Amino acid sequence: MKNNIALIYMGGTFGCVGDPLAPMSAELFLPKLEHLLHQDYAVQCYRAPVIKDSSACTAADWLQLVQFIQELQLQEIQYFIVIHGTDTLSYASAVLAHCLAQSAHVILTGSQYPLLNVQGDAIREFSDALDNLRFALESVLQSPPGVYLAFHQQLLHAQTALKQHTTELNAFTGLKSHIPLQPSQQVYRVTLQNIEKAAGFNCMSIMMQPIDLSQQLANLHNLLQRPPHFLFLQGFGTGNLAVNQALVTLIDQLYAQGCISVLTTQVPFGATDQRYAIAEWVHECQILVNDSYGHADLYAKALKMYLQYETVEQWHRHWYD
Repeated sequence: MKNNIALIYMGGTFGCVGDPLAPMSAELFLPKLEHLLHQDYAVQCYRAPVIKDSSACTAADWLQLVQFIQELQLQEIQYFIVIHGTDTLSYASAVLAHCLAQSAHVILTGSQYPLLNVQGDAIREFSDALDNLRFALESVLQSPPGVYLAFHQQLLHAQTALKQHTTELNAFTGLKSHIPLQPSQQVYRVTLQNIEKAAGFNCMSIMMQPIDLSQQLANLHNLLQRPPHFLFLQGFGTGNLAVNQALVTLIDQLYAQGCISVLTTQVPFGATDQRYAIAEWVHECQILVNDSYGHADLYAKALKMYLQYETVEQWHRHWYD
């Protein structure tokens, strides 16, 4: 028998049955899962505070998950597996990484195919679910404290994970667990007030297109009516974006209304880089530059800023802390 592991089920394809696929209720699914694993692992299965299709998950759902894990930590549980849908698995992973840091051994996983057959009474003949789960269970006992994503025999740092394919079994990529990251985040203890506040968190990502600058400006100008808290501007290449004085002024107007813009890239891999002359405008207005590991990590960082601080000025001041 292995060390005691808390397995938290949050839904997703992993627990679906039928044709077309539909979620099996957690009350029926978890006993089947626990029975399947009990001979090899000391696993205690838990129902997550929120179980839903991952495409419908929001910050408040993931913060409830963090709070649940932190409550279990008080019971001296230090090993956690989270089963989550793949649609927003990278976002969930990044949020958990920013909140839990290295306070426990946490691995998120999921599957491209269900664990059970159509009838829900046996293991599905072709599925990656059990392989992913077993790999996660073995990895959680061998890895240093931290948050990871386990998928298709790859263990990735959670905040770097990116879904790279819609249907293939090798669905995720990111920095492998043995590659050191920058200094770790501090643990963030989630409260009920955080969860309630997260319901109001509003961010928007705009993938800039190669259109005339006047059209870009007109599109962004519409946001002045009701701006989000964070506006992610996905530029080209290393974050290059053609601008004029009118666009710089608009970014400052958004800032004055409580919206901070963050310049990032629409390229999946690699960081932003401001060495090109076209990026000199960044120093002339109230815009931040993305220093995260990817889009999900950027989302998680913005969320944490929103929870920690009250004003756009504070977000700007503490962004690079």
